[in-house]
Amino acid sequence: MNNDNPSPNLNIKSIKTNSFDTIVIGSGMSGGWAAKELCEKGLKTLVIERGKDVVHLKDYPTATKHPWEFPHHLKMPRNVLDENPVVSRCYAFNEATEHFFVKDTDHPYIQEKPYDWIRGYQVGGKSLLWARQTQRWSKYDFEGPARDGFAIDWPIRYDDLAPWYSYVEKFAGISGNHDGLDTLPDGEFLPAWEMTCVESDIQKKINSHYKDRRVVQGRCAHLTKPNPIHLEQGRGQCQARSLCERGCPFGGYYSSNSSTIPWAAKTGNLSLRTDAVVHSIIYDEKLGKAKGVQIIDAITGKTEEYFAKIIFVNAACLNTNLILLNSTSNRFPNGLGNDSGLLGKYIAFHNYRGTVSASYDGPDDKYYYGRRPTQPMMPNFRNVHKQEMDFLRGYMVFYGASRGKGWSDNIGEELKNAYTEPGGWHVSMMMQGETIPKESNHVRLSKDLKDKWGIPQLITSIDYDENDVKLKDDFLQVASEMLEIAGCTNIKQRDSKQAPGLDIHEMGGVRMGNDPKTSLLDKWNAMHHCKNVFVTDGAAMVSTSTQNPSLTFMAMTARAANHAVEELKKGNV
Repeated sequence: MNNDNPSPNLNIKSIKTNSFDTIVIGSGMSGGWAAKELCEKGLKTLVIERGKDVVHLKDYPTATKHPWEFPHHLKMPRNVLDENPVVSRCYAFNEATEHFFVKDTDHPYIQEKPYDWIRGYQVGGKSLLWARQTQRWSKYDFEGPARDGFAIDWPIRYDDLAPWYSYVEKFAGISGNHDGLDTLPDGEFLPAWEMTCVESDIQKKINSHYKDRRVVQGRCAHLTKPNPIHLEQGRGQCQARSLCERGCPFGGYYSSNSSTIPWAAKTGNLSLRTDAVVHSIIYDEKLGKAKGVQIIDAITGKTEEYFAKIIFVNAACLNTNLILLNSTSNRFPNGLGNDSGLLGKYIAFHNYRGTVSASYDGPDDKYYYGRRPTQPMMPNFRNVHKQEMDFLRGYMVFYGASRGKGWSDNIGEELKNAYTEPGGWHVSMMMQGETIPKESNHVRLSKDLKDKWGIPQLITSIDYDENDVKLKDDFLQVASEMLEIAGCTNIKQRDSKQAPGLDIHEMGGVRMGNDPKTSLLDKWNAMHHCKNVFVTDGAAMVSTSTQNPSLTFMAMTARAANHAVEELKKGNV
């Protein structure tokens, strides 16, 4: 579709009514931050969300329900699983959370290669559903591609993002210890969660045996001890209920719904347009920049257009790629800003295939109490300072130790009594591996199939390669060795062989870079060839690191929003 001119039925009155200083597409992890920053700086901001509104506290219908209050005690009926083979593979999808997930049947896409695309279409997006693990990237993560010769060089370094990490950490609330590791930079932390006694034992044994490895407690976006800024948001202390994906009535973990969106709203500068499927970004060839966004009402099917001086695209990685690919004009026939032809290419993700389980002859007289939202972790130790393995990059390790229920081969009273006692200690260790962005791993638009709103369906063509297999094999061997050294027995390795996407850490397709010939965005996340359009979600990433990405999305968004406002004041956008 050519978007050079407004639709024929658009009049002057509607242009004035639908005009804003800024438009943010998407209200999730990064979109919420864009809204907060832009509204705080005095800009009239429209947030466009393709799903329904979800208001903190009001719209968490299952948050306080017990398992027996659900028809199937939290299990999903067989017909739902059969109809939704992709989303049903997500660990958090059940009777209490299904209303926050996109069903396969409602929003189809084309898998040229197997890819599990997990989505959440509502205000807050997947910030209601995420696993809430938050680590800063290190200098090695930003330097890695240039040093090791894969992808392209990041146009920023750790020092560029460090103050913004601090900025978002203070507001979001991150728990953790100050561990003094250059591979896992410290941040602005609330008190950390405790390890179980067995996790602590394993930590001591691994740390004492290996000079290049360090087990630390996990860092997560939970309020262990709220600061005044968190109380001002109306949030309270995390109750360790481990029911986070239902929406937290305490505001104990960071989500757009409990934090950034309400904060933006109280400025009086926020407008929210829900049930609005973004068709494309409107490019004005005379002005040489984008002038607005075309949406299709998800319920009525009516087309509408909204206008702004600055546009932030935060629809979540693959949908951001879809929107930009569909934003065609005479100037950009292959997608907005796509002179390089790289839009939709170099998609990457995290490799979760390897897990190792074991038994631990732990203390029978010790247990642990309550639940907690994180577990011990070990930052990457492979290829950190130089290339030393027969594969590129490395992996972060997570593990946990717990006791299950007691068991008896008998039935009746003896079985019931056995269930009242804890069983043995079980340990599970998993990998989070960095994948190497490749041009062949891409998404594109279908020329034949469209969704119910007439927008081309997305084709995913993303797969593992030999490097991913070597990474996984190395983890399985190393994890088994570490658990054996830690005193574990009955060690079992497992390759899940899960499809890419189930990690829900999709990144790339609209990557940053210094050279417009090899990238789409500049160092401020603005499009090289359309300077008033910013992309700050996972689509902007050059590489994936081994760390979780959400904290980096948030910091990058705050940094880009600050820059965008400065450029607007100067008249440069």
